[in-house]
Amino acid sequence: MSQVHELAGFLVVGLFGLGFVWGIGAWALKRSPGAAYWKWVAVVQVVAGVQAIIGIGLFIAGYRLPVLHYAYGIFPILALAVAHSVARRPDYASKPWLPFAVAAFFCFGLTLRALMTGLGIG
Repeated sequence: MSQVHELAGFLVVGLFGLGFVWGIGAWALKRSPGAAYWKWVAVVQVVAGVQAIIGIGLFIAGYRLPVLHYAYGIFPILALAVAHSVARRPDYASKPWLPFAVAAFFCFGLTLRALMTGLGIG
């Protein structure tokens, strides 16, 4: 199961990187990222959730990593929840995807660090 968690770790880092570049690129070009961006939001949330569930399973099974690994894994879930809240505000009515792009930036960094600590790098 730890290899699945590792593979999912690479996937989630890549997905967050894609969402950040896609969303910020759309903002820079002053256009919508399109309906497919919302599919990305759904996919990245599911992958991050599955990744967290696998991680919890590994923890219960006795695998232990540095404490920061767990913090780096929890904060992206919280960042996505904040993005949902912010995206509903009236001042984001024309760009409800922008909070997810910003969250993706932070989630990319956090999940990359989680992956690095899990791999024993840094």
